[in-house]
Amino acid sequence: MAKRIFLFLLSNILVITTIGIVLSILNVSPYQTVNGNLDLVNLLIFSAVVGFTGSFVSLAISRWMAKMMMKVKVLDPSKSLSAIEKDLVERVHRLSRAAGLTKMPQVGIYQSSEVNAFATGPSKRRSLVAVSTGLLQEMDDDAIEGVLAHEVAHIANGDMVTMTLLQGIVNTFVVFFARIAAWVVSRFVREDLAPIVHFVAVIIFQIVFSILGSLVVFAFSRYREFHADRGGADLAGKDKMIHALRSLKQYSQRVRDDDTALSTMKINSKKGMSLFSTHPDLDDRISRLEAK
Repeated sequence: MAKRIFLFLLSNILVITTIGIVLSILNVSPYQTVNGNLDLVNLLIFSAVVGFTGSFVSLAISRWMAKMMMKVKVLDPSKSLSAIEKDLVERVHRLSRAAGLTKMPQVGIYQSSEVNAFATGPSKRRSLVAVSTGLLQEMDDDAIEGVLAHEVAHIANGDMVTMTLLQGIVNTFVVFFARIAAWVVSRFVREDLAPIVHFVAVIIFQIVFSILGSLVVFAFSRYREFHADRGGADLAGKDKMIHALRSLKQYSQRVRDDDTALSTMKINSKKGMSLFSTHPDLDDRISRLEAK
């Protein structure tokens, strides 16, 4: 499910862009020499500090941001819940205990007709598993079990922390090359305009390079999906995990090409799929599980 990656990348781009704007306004540039040239060693150190700060801030707010953007209703097991809500919480907690988690994830539901679910959070002890109302309506019990097992596997695998470290490295090079490119561009304008051009160019290049850098994150995401499928099969059983993937495929085939829910989910990856796909082709995922 692409929600987890989309929200993390969005928050990361917003955070490092904000940091970049603030530092530019405050004229914080310890990587520039007295004559205005670049000290590449200091720039790399500066970039690493900004890059990893951005990724860890994104991780820290990931659960909060998911709740806010998706309007997730968190289910409190100590309060009165409907039969469907109670069953959902019990399933997630049972799978979490089977996965060896000592702190149960928060469980939530958000209103959407799309068939989707995601897991996020800064750590295994502060995680969230959320499902759409569409998933609960469209899928049968075995398919829901497989989807939930897949999301719990993401938490148990520590995917978000691994993603954060990778994003920190990507951010470092984004900040590094954005400032080199902005410095080069500012050399081609009048001296009095150079600071303004540099300021604007840093922001533009940082956003553009962040989008390009996301290709690395997307590639890693596709790899991790296979791993989470295997984890989900171990938790719920291989048959249920395969059934869940087949149910997703059947649903995606019913969705029109212009359906916005499908474009957000990105679960119907075709052969020759885009480099921007967060998930592998469903047929590939199913075949790998069948061969397991």
